Amino acid sequence: MHSIDNIDLALIKKYDRPGPRYTSYPPAPAFGPSFTAQDYLQSLKDNNSDHVNSEISLYYHIPFCDTLCYFCGCNMLITHSRERIAEYLGYLKREMELAAPYFNRERKVGQLHWGGGTPSYLEPDEIRSLANDIRRHFPFLPDMEAGVEIDPRGLTFEHMQAFRESGFNRVSMGVQDFEPEVQEAVNRVQPEKITRDAVEWSRKLGFRSMNLDMIYGLPFQTLDSFEKSLRKVVDISPERIAVFNFAHVPWLKPHQKLIDKSTLPPPEVKLEILKMTIELLTNSGYVYIGMDHFAKPDDELAVAQREKTLYRNFQGYSTHAGADLYAFGNSSISQFNHVYSQNFKSLQDYYKAVDAGQFPIALGYRMTEDDIIRQQVIMRLMCDMELDKRAIERKLYIAFDDYFANAYPKLEEFVHDDLLDLTEDRIVVKGMGRLVIRNIAMAFDAYLEKMMKEKPIFSRTV
Repeated sequence: MHSIDNIDLALIKKYDRPGPRYTSYPPAPAFGPSFTAQDYLQSLKDNNSDHVNSEISLYYHIPFCDTLCYFCGCNMLITHSRERIAEYLGYLKREMELAAPYFNRERKVGQLHWGGGTPSYLEPDEIRSLANDIRRHFPFLPDMEAGVEIDPRGLTFEHMQAFRESGFNRVSMGVQDFEPEVQEAVNRVQPEKITRDAVEWSRKLGFRSMNLDMIYGLPFQTLDSFEKSLRKVVDISPERIAVFNFAHVPWLKPHQKLIDKSTLPPPEVKLEILKMTIELLTNSGYVYIGMDHFAKPDDELAVAQREKTLYRNFQGYSTHAGADLYAFGNSSISQFNHVYSQNFKSLQDYYKAVDAGQFPIALGYRMTEDDIIRQQVIMRLMCDMELDKRAIERKLYIAFDDYFANAYPKLEEFVHDDLLDLTEDRIVVKGMGRLVIRNIAMAFDAYLEKMMKEKPIFSRTV
């Protein structure tokens, strides 16, 4: 599980095609406007009846940033208006007030995450104020996992202090690349010193885990330059490292047109960088979890994968399997009671709904029985890198081979390339199969064919 021997670049290239990341199944393009605020309310009531006492996960979207990173794929807004930020926080609190009465107070928060945008763009007092409001509405478990995304540019020790005092114990920070030429090309100039300062502050304040995000495929990156950056990350020694493949999708994110396409490393170089990254990090003692994620062997992610309790949601890999996810803020996505719901992306629409005393739901989806079965199969493959067919049959009351007869012809290619073992009882991902796990999962996706006929909506799988 710790490494992949003999990475064959030609084989990776063969499978490099667009596909979902499976942070949800069905993937988000299946969501539609027929799922309304009324549907959300009914699901919320059903999910919080007296007999429900499982823990919950909360997500808060803080969309604002100080400057535009040209590579960004997030739902974010650039502003220098503190009034605009304060206004949004007011609406965030009002959205919570709409939802809170429907929650069963016996259910406690086991996981909290603030994403963005840039949550650390808030002032320290705003951080404390929002955290206090959340705590007022929702009871927390004493050992709650609370993570926040930060940007070291403009960050102060006081910001980190405010997060720590508010109960946060995990930090995720974007680095992308340490090379000045790369940073300038993507409009994210972040000197190494301020990154190391932020890490030092987090450790001094007792945050128990640090994740650093890197991106390969950015302008002017070479195999040697990215290796140099990665070695600096290993020296910093975060508990987790995420290394993302840059998805250049200017048709979806128009600001990415600001990147000169001719400066991007060619696909062959990107594959060399991927190979080097996996080898360097696994040789440095990190466990390759799958997709873009690496963790130290004693980190909860690595432990959860070994114990087969790993889970995927809209924040990626998670250790809180099955916790219902309730999300607040514009564009945020909730997942509970076999429904998905997404809030309005535009602030204007989001504010208008909250002003009317309505849940700001723009899109949603209610899962069918078939969706629930396929979600379980895709989830276990993505998290465990193997599947116990008999366990799935017992849990979901199906005859696996009959139910998924259409998937087997699609899996034969992976077996032929020695990426997958199919036995009577199990499907086991082998060696380099971990690099194309999205492709393997796609064999079980009932929506993919239709979605692929439409305009390009997915990033590439490798």
